[in-house]
Amino acid sequence: MLLGQIAEVKTGLVLSRKKAEVRYEVKATYPLLSLKNITEDGMIQADSYDQFKSNEILKGHYFSSTGDVLMRLSQPNMAVYINDEQSGLLIPSYFAVIKVHHSEFLPQYVAWYLNSDAVKKELERSQSGSRIPSMNQSVLKGLSIKKLPLDKQKLLVELWKLHLREKALYHQLIEEKEQWFKGISTSIVNGTLKGETK
Repeated sequence: MLLGQIAEVKTGLVLSRKKAEVRYEVKATYPLLSLKNITEDGMIQADSYDQFKSNEILKGHYFSSTGDVLMRLSQPNMAVYINDEQSGLLIPSYFAVIKVHHSEFLPQYVAWYLNSDAVKKELERSQSGSRIPSMNQSVLKGLSIKKLPLDKQKLLVELWKLHLREKALYHQLIEEKEQWFKGISTSIVNGTLKGETK
């Protein structure tokens, strides 16, 4: 099935239209999802969000909600699933907002599928020839999404979550080993390693 048949697809807010230029214009400040918050694995880093100062109170449809799938519209294209913790973030226009409404498709599965190699190759073909590769809603809506039984979708989602947890642990282990190596090498150079003979 096509993505446009199973989901509503729209783009986020054009920030320049609502940005307060001077302090007295500020009506509200909102946490803003930016490209730096998206990892190459399709996860959201929640350590720091930019703050957007708006010249008006914004309507709810400009913000992320649980179950949304956000797709980065420029390369590298990346889809992320929004969970409860990431709900309420202001979504800028360089993301597409995908709201899955078909009962036979899990939003998490759609996010995983949009990050698959097959879809990435399809997106590259649709963007070839342009100097600044980006896509629009019609390209997204025309993407084919493979329909699987819900139990297989759930299995894929669980495997994806496990894979991402393992990758995060692996990266943490590498960082810890790097710190260990720096500490040991500094101790050897300074002659402070215990049991070392001079």
